[in-house]
Amino acid sequence: MLHHKPLHVILYLLGIVALSVVYSCEGEPIEETSEDRPPNVVIMFVDDLGYGDLGIYGHPTIPTPNLDRLAREGQRWTSFYVASGVCTPSRGALLTGRLPIRLGLAYNETARRVFFPDSGGGLPLSEITIAEVLKEKGYATAAIGKWHLGHLPQYLPTQQGFDSYYGIPYSNDMDATGTGWKLEKFFEPPNINYWNVPLMEDDKIIERPANQHTITKRYTEKGIEFIKQNQDQPFFLYLAHNLPHTPLFAAEEFLNTTKRGLYGDVVAEVDWSAGQITNTLLELGLAENTLFVFTSDNGPWLLMNQTGGSAGLLKDGKGTTWEGGMRVPGIFWWPGKIKPAIQTGIGSTLDLLPTIAALASSNLPQDRAYDGYDLAPALFEGKASPRDHMLYYRRDEVCAVRLGPHKVHYITETEYHRDNQYTIHDTPLLYNVEVDPSEKFNIAEDHPEVLEKVKALVEKHKTTVKPVPNELAKKL
Repeated sequence: MLHHKPLHVILYLLGIVALSVVYSCEGEPIEETSEDRPPNVVIMFVDDLGYGDLGIYGHPTIPTPNLDRLAREGQRWTSFYVASGVCTPSRGALLTGRLPIRLGLAYNETARRVFFPDSGGGLPLSEITIAEVLKEKGYATAAIGKWHLGHLPQYLPTQQGFDSYYGIPYSNDMDATGTGWKLEKFFEPPNINYWNVPLMEDDKIIERPANQHTITKRYTEKGIEFIKQNQDQPFFLYLAHNLPHTPLFAAEEFLNTTKRGLYGDVVAEVDWSAGQITNTLLELGLAENTLFVFTSDNGPWLLMNQTGGSAGLLKDGKGTTWEGGMRVPGIFWWPGKIKPAIQTGIGSTLDLLPTIAALASSNLPQDRAYDGYDLAPALFEGKASPRDHMLYYRRDEVCAVRLGPHKVHYITETEYHRDNQYTIHDTPLLYNVEVDPSEKFNIAEDHPEVLEKVKALVEKHKTTVKPVPNELAKKL
């Protein structure tokens, strides 16, 4: 809603509206044909799914036939990264194409890692989201599922470019009941009454506690309903499943269907959801004009043992800047447009905003720094990815950097809630993650020139970072 935005943002968005009207030489609007219509966009963003949790990424006992098919028909990216190892900053970065440090979503000693039910902050309204860019190009927009960018009315999806919202506004393990957050609750048979999380429709709570046994199914049904209702105009669906974040819940028909146990059953239902959404696109004749993206918000929550996921051969998991914390599955599908391939170049959720903006012929405002790249050359032309490096932030610090095949670690720390060993390396660690994706063999002594090159990259980056108020530190 424009009246909630700062003046410079309002002027930008109004400018898009003006430019989006096409006129004939007589001054009459030209009727849009299907060939002229910009592409639909569906982003399926799941929670805590590890790099090794899908069949197509190597899991031996979790069947994911729908996602496997989409990866074969489209592109499977093997070096796809999120901008943070935890969910709130990761989600803000995906929607804005900007690192969390620029959004006030980089935690430090005074702030939590993510938003909680007693948090007073949110994604700043001065930020421009994918939804806002597309909304002002005539798109119908919907957010379904986990938001986690501020649960107060002024920060909900309907204030950030989405026409509608249906979902749980933060993590499904929050609002713990009884004596509070207890780890043993996560390993007991699932009970929705342990977590008094709200299910919201727009800005209203419609169910509490949310029945999480049916939440994946209901999100999927809402997504299909949105697609059918808006099939005659361009649309953007942001479908962010709360699962497989623990506590784990699956619909009855998926229970005991995999050899991986409850976690595998939950992932199988997520795979079913991806199949339902993409099959709907095919049945309605929309698939050939729709970009579908599937990825995860961070790596697996290893603390949760068998109720958490796997990073496969990657090191560590959620909350870290080791590969297992920030390298995630990345699947792009667009029949007839995306060249089927296994893409080994570097990509990131940061790249979604510039890629989608270019597809919608939107010029992003130049009053801010972006951290993403338009992936069109790799997706549609069979070329290399335009991204050659990735910054790994934890807290408000650059802890690691990947440049080409090499990755430098300045600070390492194990997954939070475990040993939590925080180490500053006087001599940075260096790995070739194309040869050694498990980060076992430090080759820093052999390549001092790589350390110097990466150091210069970091110093240049830091000159572009301006202090902003920390939204994660705000309390109710």
